[in-house]
Amino acid sequence: MKVLVAGGSGATGQLLIRQLLDRGLSVQAIVRSPDKFLKTVGEHERLLVINASILELSDTELVQHVLGCGAVVSCLGHKMNFRGVYGKPRRLVSEATRRLCEAIRTIKPTQPLKLVLMNSTGCRNDDLAERVSVAEMCVVSLIRLVVPPHLDNEQASKYLRRQIGQQDESIEWTIVRPDTLVDNDDVSKYEIHPSPTRSAIFNAGQTSRINVAYFLADLVTEDAVWSSWKGQSPVIYNPDSLE
Repeated sequence: MKVLVAGGSGATGQLLIRQLLDRGLSVQAIVRSPDKFLKTVGEHERLLVINASILELSDTELVQHVLGCGAVVSCLGHKMNFRGVYGKPRRLVSEATRRLCEAIRTIKPTQPLKLVLMNSTGCRNDDLAERVSVAEMCVVSLIRLVVPPHLDNEQASKYLRRQIGQQDESIEWTIVRPDTLVDNDDVSKYEIHPSPTRSAIFNAGQTSRINVAYFLADLVTEDAVWSSWKGQSPVIYNPDSLE
């Protein structure tokens, strides 16, 4: 299988690409700084690096990159500095998600392509009526106003749930929601839940990036894992977050 990864130069994206290559898959990675990316990930015969910003690719170019892939994974996110939070593009994740979906629909695959979106526990799944305290709703409303990336992530999630839905002929999707991301060297035990088991604002847990990458790779490569979570928004925690 060939997999297209958007946001491959990010910390989680790099770990995901290594996981996919280790599992024998071919990977196309869209990155803005290929030299820096290759110094970290290394060159590989099954790795094709696409030097571009995903929003600057034309529709035709994006279709060509999606063509022949069995899965598309977005690890896109905003850098948490002033420019990343308040600069352009404001709608990086949601616009990229929309354009990737349009590219998949354009090629009209004979069977649905997997699309995996890395998101956040701060983005609630309205379809499940996930319970949120009044205090948390107030804080999240403020965050939407002052931290644009949060609204961008929410819109990307809603696009898949509302616009693509569960019965699309070309796309099957999963939205993966890690809690606070931390760096660990090795894959460890982790737990997956349909909804958050704790407040992302007042009682946030932790999720190691390498565990997220491993789960993302499982979704792409393991049919049983995909069947369990397609069309859902699973939350991933390190076990010590649940104590």
